[in-house]
Amino acid sequence: MTIEEIFSGESDNLEFKEDIPAKSEKYMKTVVAFANGSGGQIVFGVKNDTWNVIGFSKEEVFRKMDAITNAIYDSCDPKITPSVGIQDIDGKYIIVVDVPSGMQRPYCLKSQGMLDGVYLRVAGTTRKAARYQIQEMILDAGNRSFDQQRVERGLSEQEMEQFCDRLYHHAKELCNTDADKAALKKIGKNQLLSYKLVLEESGKYYATNGYQLIDGRLDEYSGASIQCAVFKGNVRNIFITRKEFKGSIDEQIESAYAFVLEHINLGARIDGLARQDIYELPIRTIREIITNAVCHRSYLSPDKIQVALFDDRLEITSPGMLDHDLTIEKMKTGLSKVRNKAIAEAFAYMNLIEAWGSGIPKMYEEARAYGLPEPELIDLDSDFRVNLYRRTMEFDQHGVVDPTRDATQATQDTTQAT
Repeated sequence: MTIEEIFSGESDNLEFKEDIPAKSEKYMKTVVAFANGSGGQIVFGVKNDTWNVIGFSKEEVFRKMDAITNAIYDSCDPKITPSVGIQDIDGKYIIVVDVPSGMQRPYCLKSQGMLDGVYLRVAGTTRKAARYQIQEMILDAGNRSFDQQRVERGLSEQEMEQFCDRLYHHAKELCNTDADKAALKKIGKNQLLSYKLVLEESGKYYATNGYQLIDGRLDEYSGASIQCAVFKGNVRNIFITRKEFKGSIDEQIESAYAFVLEHINLGARIDGLARQDIYELPIRTIREIITNAVCHRSYLSPDKIQVALFDDRLEITSPGMLDHDLTIEKMKTGLSKVRNKAIAEAFAYMNLIEAWGSGIPKMYEEARAYGLPEPELIDLDSDFRVNLYRRTMEFDQHGVVDPTRDATQATQDTTQAT
């Protein structure tokens, strides 16, 4: 801990305390929040807001260290073992408590219990976790995903066959070439079992949450839809039009994708004697962002995916906090953490997903090829947002795009789509 770091102020992973509060709960919530997230530090002996180093005397600093260590050990469940050290800042002693990211999430305050005592860091503050966030942490701790959990719906052989038929036909529609279509094989019950879209118990077959979502049975999933809107200007103020798409989640992707294409500019480019349609945004990227939102969102969250088109950008917001090990910078390199494993398997078969982790790097590549501003990834703590920025297209009187603009990739994308 340096003076420069202190004067940078508090953050998602750093909090200051002037002294040890009389009630340890005042800082124990932050200890729990750090353990439930990516870890963090609490520094005692620094005044919040002013960042003045108050420090402790040599005589009292060890006693305070012991008090902090004992309080953390006694107050948290499961046990949290921080690293507690002393640091000399210009002759003043501060106590630095380094809380690691926990392996047994969710952590809670014993005095409040699991339902009320779980905390998270949100925008540099400590807040109580919502029930669905606690459920997600419990599933993640067991290396399970919500979409692989069984529901009380028995399945017949005929129902499973019809389900596989629908996935096959959707996959065929999205094949790029005739050779790909010829090579595509229809899946069956065994593949549904391996994806954990279906579970077998005592010779009977049961649907999982993932099966229900792909099958369009959404009564138990209040947030499982996509809200689309076009706004006038660059803020959420005046609606031009809006729609909400429900039904099977793969069909929601197609509907939201079509909505965006309907409301962005379409021009053309002349290639020899041929006239090729060209959209103002890379359409492969649009589909990829919407697909990722549907595949990786939290279906425990009551919130809905939002696809918003502004004058300056396409904004897609997906419910659910990022995994505690996943950062924006890691995502840019192609690192991916699959939240809904069964749905991801089905989407990969259906050609909705090309390769794990490739979507974000491709989005940046295609934006550059289009001459667009760099896309923006935003961690909203309980949601995740992607902004794809628009650029005004210049047309001649025949609707042909300005030939001085480099849009080779755009032409390729549009040709593939048609």
